[in-house]
Amino acid sequence: MQEGVAVAIEVDGWAVVAFVGYLVVLIGIGAWSARFSSQGIGNFFVGGRVMNRWVVALSAVVSGRSAWLLLGVTGMAWSMGASALWAVVGYTAVEFVLFLTLARRLRRFAGARDCVTLTDIFAERLSDHDGRLRAVLSVVILCFMAAYVSSQFVGGGKAIGASFGLQPTTGILLTAAIVLLYTTVGGFLAVSLTDTLQAFFMLFALLAIPLLAVGPVGGWGVVSGELAAWDPSFLDPLALGGGALLGLVGIGLGSPGNPHILVRYMSIDDERQLRFAAVTGTLANVLMGMGAIFIGLVGRAYFPEIGLLPAQDTENLYPLLARETLHPAVFGMVVASIFAAIMSTADSQLLVGASAVVRDLYEKGVRKGEEVPQRHLVILSRAVVVGLVIAAVILGWAAEELVFWLVLFAWAGLGAAFGPPLILALYWRGTTRAGVLWGVLTGATVTIIWYLTPALKDRMYELIPAFFLAGLVTVVVSRFTRPPDDVDEVFEILRGADRPPQPPRAPEPGGDHLR
Repeated sequence: MQEGVAVAIEVDGWAVVAFVGYLVVLIGIGAWSARFSSQGIGNFFVGGRVMNRWVVALSAVVSGRSAWLLLGVTGMAWSMGASALWAVVGYTAVEFVLFLTLARRLRRFAGARDCVTLTDIFAERLSDHDGRLRAVLSVVILCFMAAYVSSQFVGGGKAIGASFGLQPTTGILLTAAIVLLYTTVGGFLAVSLTDTLQAFFMLFALLAIPLLAVGPVGGWGVVSGELAAWDPSFLDPLALGGGALLGLVGIGLGSPGNPHILVRYMSIDDERQLRFAAVTGTLANVLMGMGAIFIGLVGRAYFPEIGLLPAQDTENLYPLLARETLHPAVFGMVVASIFAAIMSTADSQLLVGASAVVRDLYEKGVRKGEEVPQRHLVILSRAVVVGLVIAAVILGWAAEELVFWLVLFAWAGLGAAFGPPLILALYWRGTTRAGVLWGVLTGATVTIIWYLTPALKDRMYELIPAFFLAGLVTVVVSRFTRPPDDVDEVFEILRGADRPPQPPRAPEPGGDHLR
């Protein structure tokens, strides 16, 4: 529906004002959450395990989506049509099951053994007395999280450049500065509350844009007819080959191993609320995913040639179509929704990375057996977040052209390294420390080798073989090694037998804001 030269995105003052207003709200939430998060490392990294079911449901969803959904999936749907739907189906189905199964055991065990991080779960479950397992897991988390966070910052730079005509470097620095400010001040509470707010921004933008875009051109019937005339298979979700379909659905295998999603399950105030969170989170996943797919389809009708997109980049479709269909002030909110997706993932990953350094390497390693003041740990945690942001920005500059693939690579590495060992540790009594150690190393190593070998990468997404090989190695090594002595006690907790009472609610700033 557009012909001629590429479209350049232009914005006016209304868009800038709306965008800046959104950022001010985020910073305000961080400042408001500061007192709660300063009370101890448990509050800073896991919200004192008193998070409301709405907050857990929506923050778990948006922290796992990032700019990959708004920029990547919309661009994928523009390129390949309705078959891009299978990427959404994969992670939506897996995360629904996780809410109802693994999340409950994770929360029970975290509450009973005072676990703050994912490595705490493994260390307590497998009696990691010498800290060797904890150290290896922390290093693996930091390696993949560095790639993940840097890709989010570069995605922010890309969105700023496409939306406001700024240099990508400026966008990277702006994204990093905003995330750094409210994450270091407000900790997990600020991150979770801003993620919940961002979920509504994302839902509005993803649903409103395709609905408003089809009206001026005669409705969905006209758009679908035009697309079908151009390519009859474009609207067929089954037009993919078996290998490609498996690769898209297989993206969902990353969810059970990504710590920034798992920590949401650990933070809920009552495990019985996870059923509600499952329904709410799944509905949000479905609506967001369908909106992203329809933006790609409608966008293809608007801009049928790649040359019509800014920089000839399909990932610029989302802000371009928003500019074409929305009032400038609303467009500013849409640009904010891109940042919402980026920051909702980056902030969560920064907390996971910082917890790996402060909780797992410092408190439980360097200062093992000592009583470290909670205030000292919180201050150190904030300093580590600053350091991680600086490192991620540097890495982002070095890999500026690899944003989309860095996301999938990091998602695969964490999913394969931690997913199978965690599932086995929570459901199989025979899981051993040695089994988990070698399973994690296998998942991480296979992901890297597969990713760097073009002949393998072209055949299958690296997450799939790495995931199943990690599980296989965990089982085989566990068969030849001895499980911990307290396995009976552990599984009484995991099954909910003699479930310990929920911990008392920690003091909250400003009243009962979490319920």
